Amino acid sequence: MGGHPLAASGRAIRRRRAGQVGGRVGDRVSGRLAIACCAALLLAPGRPAAEPTLVDLELVLAADGSGSIDDAELALQREGYAAAITDPQVLSTIAAGDLGRIAVAYVEWGGATSQHTIVDWTVIDGPASAAGFAEALRTRPRAARGWNSISGAIDHSAALIADPAIEGARKVIDVSGDGPQHGGRPVEQARDDAVAAGITINALVLDTPGGGYGGPGGMPLSDHYILSVIGGFGAFVMTADRDESFRRAILAKMIREIADAGPTGDRRLAERPGDARR
Repeated sequence: MGGHPLAASGRAIRRRRAGQVGGRVGDRVSGRLAIACCAALLLAPGRPAAEPTLVDLELVLAADGSGSIDDAELALQREGYAAAITDPQVLSTIAAGDLGRIAVAYVEWGGATSQHTIVDWTVIDGPASAAGFAEALRTRPRAARGWNSISGAIDHSAALIADPAIEGARKVIDVSGDGPQHGGRPVEQARDDAVAAGITINALVLDTPGGGYGGPGGMPLSDHYILSVIGGFGAFVMTADRDESFRRAILAKMIREIADAGPTGDRRLAERPGDARR
């Protein structure tokens, strides 16, 4: 029997729909296989990683954002660094390097669990990139809280420098603070680990009216930074108060760090047992 015409028509429609659904499923499977193949190629062992951005210097500006720094002082610090990075003297010093560019990140630190990257790695190679960095620095909200974990600041900054996307011939952490180490692991351990990784740590000690905070045992704060914070080839400490001398100190310090062609860190520390480190 030939069957009812409507039944035959219904079977034909169902076959067409099945073919369309099958085609869509096949398309989806093919698409997923293509994505999987691409992912496998990207993750395949031996595939070369993306080439890092090469710079003359990796510089982390690690500024004190702890509870001893009020909002006005924080704004003064940021403005000082923003003015320095856009200063013609700094830009000409950058341009004089082998590659004519450096990478800069800005960190604010407080307690042992409060270190924050305010402006991430930015390649500075002229006025436009410097102005962009300065604008971001001026406008980002405050984040750090707590009290003076310098070791936390060094560890956070060293982790930024370990980022393989940026590779500098020299690596420097520039710590500024108005008080001694308080909280977190011993600052000498953090310093030595960073120095062994090829990083030099410099410091800017902020003088506070009325004497401010001293170092352990009542030693001058600058002595504490010399003995326990800075390290690596060419390391140095500068001091400044919170007025115009602060801006001058930041500018002079940044020019010195960029212009210095010497090596950074001291990888010999990596070959020494931990209890033998200074």
